[in-house]
Amino acid sequence: MIWRTLFVSSLERFVTYRNEQRKSSHLHMTQETAHKTGFEGLGIAPRLLQILQQNRFTSPTPIQHQAIAPAIEGKDVIGIAQTGTGKTLAFGIPLIQRVAQQKARGLVVLPTRELAQQVNEMLQRIGRPLGLRTAVLIGGESMRRQIDQLKRNPHILIATPGRLIDHLQEKTVTLANIKVLVLDEADRMFDMGFAPQIHKIFEHMAGPGERQTLLFSATMPDAIVAIAARRMTLPVRIEVAPAGATIEATEQEIYIVKKESKLSLLETILHEHAGAVLLFSRTKHGASKIAKHLRMQGERATDIHSNKSMGQRREALEGFKSGKYRVLVATDIAARGINVANIELVINFDIPESSEDYVHRIGRTGRAGREGKAITLATPDQQGDIRSIERLIRKTLPVKRHESVSEELLAIQKLIRKRPSSRPRGNRPFAKRGFSPRSGTSRSFARTRR
Repeated sequence: MIWRTLFVSSLERFVTYRNEQRKSSHLHMTQETAHKTGFEGLGIAPRLLQILQQNRFTSPTPIQHQAIAPAIEGKDVIGIAQTGTGKTLAFGIPLIQRVAQQKARGLVVLPTRELAQQVNEMLQRIGRPLGLRTAVLIGGESMRRQIDQLKRNPHILIATPGRLIDHLQEKTVTLANIKVLVLDEADRMFDMGFAPQIHKIFEHMAGPGERQTLLFSATMPDAIVAIAARRMTLPVRIEVAPAGATIEATEQEIYIVKKESKLSLLETILHEHAGAVLLFSRTKHGASKIAKHLRMQGERATDIHSNKSMGQRREALEGFKSGKYRVLVATDIAARGINVANIELVINFDIPESSEDYVHRIGRTGRAGREGKAITLATPDQQGDIRSIERLIRKTLPVKRHESVSEELLAIQKLIRKRPSSRPRGNRPFAKRGFSPRSGTSRSFARTRR
């Protein structure tokens, strides 16, 4: 039987151990390993615990600690945690273990090509010693090469919505045997651009009671939770930080500046910071224009957005990681796949279209406990956008005035601004949804549902 590979047999030992409580010397050794890693008590297979230790994953992050156990038990999970807190392993470990135990197939759906590749790298890092096979189905890559991957009968599919639908239409893949579905960056999956594609994918899958669904994101607006709940069975919501929370180690500030003075201010900011800089533009054209201007000023800069080929995007990201480029200019969609350590500064050259995207943007710095900084350039007429961000992140942001803006204009702007309310506008209290309001707690969605 094709599923009886090293991947399955390695983890089947754990199932036998749990059922029969064998006490062989080998299992005693793996239990000692579990104690050392800090992942003990979460139901993780001994072999996976060894692999985690070998990869120097010594202790789980809060989202990993709370999400792994219920996910391994087969429960549907909605996980909310700040960007950069280890959500990939939070769903990756249960995904690998559940797929092996059920001898079925898993599916990870996410918004961007870069994020798909990075998730695949992490899953392979953990699953390769077990014989894990994956197929990455993303746009900009050869369909024929992806079909060849599918012919190898992968255990886990990692896909962007559009390319997955292409394969479904060509009948080169089936989702009938998907037993574990992961929606990464779930808020983006269900926003206006992705919802129709996701619903089409659901139509090709078994119903909620016949598969497990895991949703993870840094933000989770009420409307998205409502949509997700209809596709899930008794989901457990795990919230290790309030939706929209930003990492405390990230210093945030706003410059009020006239549009025509943004580039000169940007040059000044870059001269004051020597490290790696991730800069966000609202538009693809704007990203290319800014990168070109910076190169003319002698900066090692490049841009990444959906108009670039897959090869160009990969080269830009790898060059940024290696230090070939100091400044990477990106759009929001492309940035969802950027997972680079030691980014000193995030610059919002343009305020994002949604407040949730602000959280995702600045989450690229200050990762894994490191300090970071985020600077946003806002025009005098964008005080409403600033207030929306403050309501979401539940804090007032410090504002500085650029010389292009008069003191009188800034004074008017300060009078208009109001302190943020205790929760984002439009969000109902958690109690009405059956969710616990306390950070770091989890509670079954169904218990209070009527």
